[in-house]
Amino acid sequence: MLEKNKIYLMDCFEFLNEINNETIDLAVIDPPYNLNKGKWDNFKSQNEFMNFTFKWIDRLIPKLKKTGSIYIFNTPFNSTYILQYLINKGLIFQNWITWDKRDGMSATKRRYNNSQETILFFTKTKEYVFNYNDIRLPYDSKERIRHAQKKGIIKNGKRWFPNPSGKLCTDIWHITSERHKNKINGRTPKMPHATPKPLEMIERIIKASSNKGDLVLDCFIGTGTTAFAAKKLERHYIGCDNNKKYVQIAENRLKNGKF
Repeated sequence: MLEKNKIYLMDCFEFLNEINNETIDLAVIDPPYNLNKGKWDNFKSQNEFMNFTFKWIDRLIPKLKKTGSIYIFNTPFNSTYILQYLINKGLIFQNWITWDKRDGMSATKRRYNNSQETILFFTKTKEYVFNYNDIRLPYDSKERIRHAQKKGIIKNGKRWFPNPSGKLCTDIWHITSERHKNKINGRTPKMPHATPKPLEMIERIIKASSNKGDLVLDCFIGTGTTAFAAKKLERHYIGCDNNKKYVQIAENRLKNGKF
């Protein structure tokens, strides 16, 4: 078993071979999408890409504890195939999460513009961690909530009072992309990685589906957001990437404690 709280410069298959079975509490996976965002995201065909995807999924599933969870990012199109594959492998579907990126990157005029990505949430069994109270969100209607806090609202014959921590999290996530969050004078800067995920989104996943002291795995760790979030939230982490530059960036972030 590889040492935890480290990021390894390794191929994902080599890395997963070195992870003991049933040791991972949560896997957060942002793999290639086959969108040609870089050499790591370029495949000869959709069939080659799906074979690659199913291969790393097969290596990863045994590593999850029976109480483990897995989140996989991808395009809605690719996710339809991944979802069915996970079901066929015996994993239990929990959510199809839609990430509303609010990015503004697409500009097609032949169909509706793409402004979402999919996050599939599956568990190994029906016994799994889900800390719903840790990921509550602010209520939408502040005026109505202020009124409800005093006298409550009648719902189904019962008087309902709002939870002071906010509403339950839904499967639609309105989180601005890192590209747009880091605009300088109205322009989007070149990022160290082509497809970084927002820290707040990874934190939400880790808060919901793991507890302090749990082990979080990411076998396409990029610039280390999953490891950074896990460390910040007092979880253990283990991850890899086959790009030396990304591994160095991730290690520096963890060392300096800066995002």
